[in-house]
Amino acid sequence: MIKQITVSVLPHEAAEGSINRYIMEEAGVDKQSITGYHIIKKSIDARGRQPRVILQLQVFINEVVQPIASFDPELQNISNKPHIVIVGAGPAGIFAAIRAINLGFKPIVLERGKDVRSRRRDLAAMNKEGIVNPESNYCFGEGGAGTYSDGKLYTRSTKRGNVKRILQLFHHFGADDSILYEAHPHIGTNKLPHIITAMREAIIECGGEVLFGQKLTDIVLDREHIKAVKTADGTLIETKIVILATGHSARDIFTLLHNKGIEVEAKPFALGVRVEHPQLIIDQAQYHCKVRDEHLPAASYSVVAQEYGRGVFSFCMCPGGIIAPAATDHGEVVVNGWSPSKRNNPYANSGTVVAVDEKDYAKYGFTGPLAGMYYQQMVERKAYEVGGGKLVAPAQRMGDFTENRVSSTLPDCSYLPGVHSAGIKDVLPVEVNEALRKAVVDFGKKMRGYFTNEAVLVATESRTSSPVRIPRDKETLQHTQIKGLFPCAEGAGYAGGIVSAAIDGERCLESAVALYGSTL
Repeated sequence: MIKQITVSVLPHEAAEGSINRYIMEEAGVDKQSITGYHIIKKSIDARGRQPRVILQLQVFINEVVQPIASFDPELQNISNKPHIVIVGAGPAGIFAAIRAINLGFKPIVLERGKDVRSRRRDLAAMNKEGIVNPESNYCFGEGGAGTYSDGKLYTRSTKRGNVKRILQLFHHFGADDSILYEAHPHIGTNKLPHIITAMREAIIECGGEVLFGQKLTDIVLDREHIKAVKTADGTLIETKIVILATGHSARDIFTLLHNKGIEVEAKPFALGVRVEHPQLIIDQAQYHCKVRDEHLPAASYSVVAQEYGRGVFSFCMCPGGIIAPAATDHGEVVVNGWSPSKRNNPYANSGTVVAVDEKDYAKYGFTGPLAGMYYQQMVERKAYEVGGGKLVAPAQRMGDFTENRVSSTLPDCSYLPGVHSAGIKDVLPVEVNEALRKAVVDFGKKMRGYFTNEAVLVATESRTSSPVRIPRDKETLQHTQIKGLFPCAEGAGYAGGIVSAAIDGERCLESAVALYGSTL
């Protein structure tokens, strides 16, 4: 007999695999009858004084243990097949390319940045010297923004695509088994680059192309139809289909579309800071302990509030993580967060952001489709100015921030370019600053220990999502104006995170093939 059961066990029991007594009790069988089990889902319940690990199991009772079904990525040789141009090698672009291969088409992926290995030198220059390469940084390059900023794989996008398939593909290309059953799967910045490399090599082996240093500079149209794309070195590629997967920071692409009369529109996004605590404080708050059990992962949190009619919320929480510089151009400071696979750094950081929209942009004189982009850029440049240059970030202790007092000292911080004591109010728009000031106090009432002067706010967290939406038809996913153009994922305003972006890339590719595949 094969039975599915759920058991609640102590952390060390889950880590050691000593859970047979729980299986016996739940399944009503003796120990000798249990021939094995597979973990279907694993999560942590920390609501009580003693955290528990919740395991959903497939248990084999007097049965030969069946192996977990292998996953077939359905790759094939498409060297001589019709091609589809994909702009951007982030998760949307990479998964669109693999889906193209599944369906018998040759993907040509154009990436403005460098491959994952070459990218590392540019990231090192940002962290050590405060130098930004506008084409190769934490946002631009193979794998997109997620490659070197965490690799979190949890999403709420189950209604829009096959999450399981995305996770299985990551697993096929080298991710740990745990991503298939963890409630909050996470690859880690130290491991994700190798997986992205394996995906690229598979695409090329099948006959696809992945071209680096190929920044899109023009889209050639024949009236309302895509005719070709042009890159910075003058390369012209004729194509009837373009999957536009450029990410949330491709301001030049937004500007290009707008200047060509291709419809784009301003959209709301969220703006704020990175809040960093000692990880011990978060562990104590979430696990109700003095010291975290060695068998438990570094604790995370999620907080949300409504302040002065605005949503304020934590975003991209990185337990055991590091704050990283995420600027994409000179003269701006942007911060993001990431964690290694073990999440074993002494700090916890989270984007803590306030919702903003077109009314806010207009207060500063920004109107039209690119208003949000200019508003975002204004704040990032202010952060650079207040920080003093070289990507040094303005920072303030949490208690001092609520009291409008510049901190006389700052705690140790994981942000490698360095922090400079300054008033966050001198960086953020007043409406954002005031909502954030009230929110961190309220978050402290919800989570013991959160509100503390040992926490530091680092400005500015501004790339939460794209400030621009590229409109598309809800059914076909094609641009509302241009035939053959499929704007997708974060850069177009339709996804938020690795998995949802990958799903959207696949969906756009499938729709493009359904509409135009027979004509290629």
